[in-house]
Amino acid sequence: MPQDQPPQDRPPQDRPPQERPPRGLPEPPPAGASALPSGTFDGTVVLVTGGGTGLGKAIGTEFARLGAALVVASRKDDHLEAAEAAMSALGARVVTVRCDIRDPAQIAAAFDAAEERLGLPGVLVNNAAANFPVPAEDMSPNAWRTVVDITLNGTYFVTREFARRHLAAGTPGSVVNVGASYAWTGGPGFAHSAAAKAGVKNMVETLAVEWGPYGIQVNGLVPGMFPHEDMTADIQENLGRSSEKDLCQPAMRVGRLRELGWAATFLASPYARFVSGHTLVVDGANWQRRTLTNPPVVTVREQMGRGPFAG
Repeated sequence: MPQDQPPQDRPPQDRPPQERPPRGLPEPPPAGASALPSGTFDGTVVLVTGGGTGLGKAIGTEFARLGAALVVASRKDDHLEAAEAAMSALGARVVTVRCDIRDPAQIAAAFDAAEERLGLPGVLVNNAAANFPVPAEDMSPNAWRTVVDITLNGTYFVTREFARRHLAAGTPGSVVNVGASYAWTGGPGFAHSAAAKAGVKNMVETLAVEWGPYGIQVNGLVPGMFPHEDMTADIQENLGRSSEKDLCQPAMRVGRLRELGWAATFLASPYARFVSGHTLVVDGANWQRRTLTNPPVVTVREQMGRGPFAG
C-alpha cells in the first residue's frame, strides 16, 4: 500500500493506530451470562414495578436467571401477561398483580398478594414511571400532576410500604430506584419527569440514611440509551429525529438491556451490602459528554417539530 495514500483511503488495518476510526466500548458478554454466582437470589422474592415491559422486564429477567422469585406489578394486563411468560420461561416462580402505584391501598394489596403466595419481597425495584416529551409552556396541569404523581409519589408510596413491612418484621431489604441523569442536569422537554426524578434521587440519599440502621439499603440506577421494542410511540418518534444513535454515544454504541439487569442485580446482591445511598449511572458516560465548542441552540419546540407558541 503506497504510504502517500490519504489515510482515509487506506483499509483500517493498514493505518497507524492513531489514524484508525474509534471502536468505542467493547460489547458485553452474551445474554445469559452473569457476573454473580448462580443461585445468588435463591429464596429471594423480588418485586418489580412496571416490570412487564422494556427496562423493567430486562431487570426482572436477570433476577430470574439468578434464582429469584418475581412479583411483577403493572396497571396493564397485557404487560403482566408478557412478564409472566418471560420469567416463567426461565423457570422462575412469578406472581403478577395489577397495581396503580399512585394508590397506597392498591400497593398494600399487592404486597399482601406477594406475601401470601411467595413471601415478603426482599428486593424492591421501583421501575414504574410516566414520561413524554412536551415543551414546558404547552404542559397542562394534569400532565404535570400525572407524571409527578406516578414517578415521584408512586415511588415513595411503594418504597414506604416495603420498608414498613421490613421494619415490622425486623428483616433487612434492598431497594433499587430507577432514575434518570437529568435529575442532575435538568431535562429540556421533560420538565415534569426531570423534576420528579430529581426527587427520586434525593429520596435514595435520604432513605438510605434513615433506614440503614435497620438493614435496609437504598440505591439508584440510571439507564442511558437502551432501545427496546416497548418504547412508547412518542419517544420513538422523538428519537427518530436524531442521527444514528451509536455515533451519538461516547461508547460508540447504545446499551444492551442485559447490562442494565446486571447492574441492578449487583446493587441488590449480598456483594453490595455496603453500597447504599448511591446512584449508579449505566450509560457509557453519555450524560457527561461535553464538546469543545457549543453547537447552535435549537429550541425544544423546534426539536419536536412544533410551531411557535400560540398561547
